Amino acid sequence: MGGCSVGLRSEDLEGTRAEGGPMNKAPILICYDGSDDAQRAIDTAADLFGPRRAIVLDVGPVLTTAESLAAVTSPVTPGAAFEDLNEDDARQRARVGAEHARHAGFDADARAELAEPTWESIVDVADEIDAAAIVIGSRGLSGLKEVVEGSLSHEVAEHAGRPVLIAPPPHRGR
Repeated sequence: MGGCSVGLRSEDLEGTRAEGGPMNKAPILICYDGSDDAQRAIDTAADLFGPRRAIVLDVGPVLTTAESLAAVTSPVTPGAAFEDLNEDDARQRARVGAEHARHAGFDADARAELAEPTWESIVDVADEIDAAAIVIGSRGLSGLKEVVEGSLSHEVAEHAGRPVLIAPPPHRGR
């Protein structure tokens, strides 16, 4: 296994920003999609960071592949109707995630976005709120499966320009 290009140390979150404000006052951005991996990421972040402000973000697709096909082939259903449904779904997932985060000790607010690619929206929101760190779960993909399906956590870490906590999946026996 190669070296780690993105590290997260407690001093990264407790130091002073270049602008002069303390980083521990900045919120963390928690990526949430309703999965067990996302819930584990919230719990891991709570253990590491303790109580603090958090924004729980779900980024949904503007249109799924099936919705894109339906919007093109059926003049009855406009693509905007699907976007509205997807935004409602993303908002609901974000609310569930924020509730989980509040139970874990965060002062959490929910936020939903629709965008492709997902990693870009996460990085944009982190920049907008000047997040102290981004928290994201990992599915633990490797090899060809990671190449084919992609790794959201790796894309976020590569492009974020700020600390990223990637919570791994549960350890599996070797």
